[in-house]
Amino acid sequence: MKIIKNHPKSLDFRSESSNLGTTPRRFHFTERRLKTLRPPRAVKRIYYHDDEVRGLTIAVNRGGSKTFVLYRKVQGRPERIPLGPFPSVSVEEARKRAMRHNSAISSGKNPAAERRAVRDDMSLAELFDTFLTLHAKAKKRTWKDDEAMFRFYLSIWRTRRISEITRLDVIKLHAHIGRVHGKYTANRVIELLRAMFNRAKKDWGWTGDNPAAAIEAFKERPRKRFLKSEELPAFFKALAAELNGTIRDYILLSLLCGVRQKNALEMEWSEIDWKRATWLIPAHKAKADEDINIALTPVVLDILRNRNASSRSPWVFPGRGKTGHLVEPKTAWRRILKRAQITNLRIHDLRRTLGSWQAATGASLPIIGKSLGHESPEATKIYALLDLDPVRESVNRAQQAMLTAGGLAGLLGGVQ
Repeated sequence: MKIIKNHPKSLDFRSESSNLGTTPRRFHFTERRLKTLRPPRAVKRIYYHDDEVRGLTIAVNRGGSKTFVLYRKVQGRPERIPLGPFPSVSVEEARKRAMRHNSAISSGKNPAAERRAVRDDMSLAELFDTFLTLHAKAKKRTWKDDEAMFRFYLSIWRTRRISEITRLDVIKLHAHIGRVHGKYTANRVIELLRAMFNRAKKDWGWTGDNPAAAIEAFKERPRKRFLKSEELPAFFKALAAELNGTIRDYILLSLLCGVRQKNALEMEWSEIDWKRATWLIPAHKAKADEDINIALTPVVLDILRNRNASSRSPWVFPGRGKTGHLVEPKTAWRRILKRAQITNLRIHDLRRTLGSWQAATGASLPIIGKSLGHESPEATKIYALLDLDPVRESVNRAQQAMLTAGGLAGLLGGVQ
């Protein structure tokens, strides 16, 4: 069962001045009064408090939905316990549920902790919801990938009780996903399932076996694909013909800088030091939770200056979606590859392409590693001794070699 993430700061009693006028945050709940509460515009949700039952609160979301919640401090820790949606749950019923929980709290129990406990009769969907709320969202930047993986590959078991999922079931699922969707995907799905049960055993009271433990993974071959010299002319020509300038520049910068996809998509103007010609990827965006300094070469700086001249967004590659920045342009990428008649190439392979061309132009492994922001602890000891000048020089040599091989001299102006 879902436990709403604690956020006590949002539970103050002040009014939201933007569109709720002088509506008090604490008043006597009635059906009629609650129906008149309007959704907020300036925040995601707003909370109102009943003056009769201690801790009884109603959350009004921006989309208009309203949910009863009991907000109490239990054993010194703020807890929010969902009581049900309004008007499906009446004010009278919400008060009864709140009073039952208050009675349990008075006797030393923690209703929120009891709800978090993983039981034999819990469904896999409930286990995943607990995993997502209490672990993944708090500790993993890639929690949305977990969410998508569960939806695509594990939702077939969403209503099954976790005590009924056997090791044989998992082995069969692993084999099926590997056969239909690929071995890499199959391994990642089983890793997620294993992590869910491990976390349940460690932190949430699950006493059963982990059906995904010790499942033999498919052997994965490291991907070695990169753009070869004979492919570069067609690739650059197809890229120059792309009408969407934001996508075109994003792909070109991904190739010339060799950064991870997510970092390029989330690049902000505030991260660029124009005087030092560097791009600082802050720790909270970096895979290893450490700042990464990317040396920017003249050709990359030209691309960025051209974009900055007409930019009104904090993002280097703005988009129209909720994030405000570009998201992975899968359709455009397929269009560019089709135009270039290139197959089996992923955007992430552009990162490997820069490293390969650096190696081809004589760069050492430490130099290549630092330019690509590798997070290996052993490599980091070496990288710490390097400044960015030799890194920039190496990247610049590799870029010039790629541009020359791609015949970009006459196309560069159009691509930028």
